[in-house]
Amino acid sequence: MARLILDSTVIIAAERSVKVLNQLISDDDDVAIAAVTAAEMLVGVELADDARRASRTAFVRSVLNTIPVEEYDLDVARAHAPLLAHTRRTGRPRGAHDLIIAATAIARERIVVSADVTAFHDLPGVAFRAS
Repeated sequence: MARLILDSTVIIAAERSVKVLNQLISDDDDVAIAAVTAAEMLVGVELADDARRASRTAFVRSVLNTIPVEEYDLDVARAHAPLLAHTRRTGRPRGAHDLIIAATAIARERIVVSADVTAFHDLPGVAFRAS
């Protein structure tokens, strides 16, 4: 059993094809998303055009009702600070949401699953699996 945390690239791919999730996740894996990923999905609902809003709303509701959401708390903040410092020291900035997902993964001892290799692969302490 793997403890996984999915980023939005995986969720977006799953919206297009359930087969994507079946290839990445086994039945006994412990899967979660970060709170910021839930926010990204909800923004997608807000920005959807009229033709897609109903289906996107249903998909996001299903994900949020099925996959646990890991909160941003003090443990995540303690993991987030060194990641921010690392990116500043190395001169390799990352997206703010990606660093929160990475910090959540560290704090909750999860493996980040993402299609965005450059966002996560070399962050210290972050276990990563490319989707």
